[in-house]
Amino acid sequence: MHVVIMGCGRVGSTLAVDLEKAGHTVAVIDQNREAFRRLGADFNGRTIAGVGFDRDTLLEAGIEKADAFAAVSNGDNSNILAARVARETFGVGNVVARIYDPGRAEIYQRLGIPTVATVLWTTDQIMRRLTPS
Repeated sequence: MHVVIMGCGRVGSTLAVDLEKAGHTVAVIDQNREAFRRLGADFNGRTIAGVGFDRDTLLEAGIEKADAFAAVSNGDNSNILAARVARETFGVGNVVARIYDPGRAEIYQRLGIPTVATVLWTTDQIMRRLTPS
């Protein structure tokens, strides 16, 4: 499976390394070349410095043959825009976007973009540990 990841922060870099270890081909897009250091020297996937919703950048990442796309940058708007371009322009079937603002989740769901709301998930996990049973 070929996976394109937009964002090479903690989540994006960990996801990229884990997917590659699982035998998938991976391309990572980030605006900051320095972010690719998080991938480590053993990472054999592609790294592309650029804007993750730019069509040329996505083509360089191999989006036309991608089976999945994950938008995990630190910007909700960028993540949703990139996810929509991946799905609507390039026909990627498996697309997910991370969002910080849980209030936007419903809107994005209506647009057909599955989201992971990290703030809600983290809050829920902490509540479960603070108030067991």
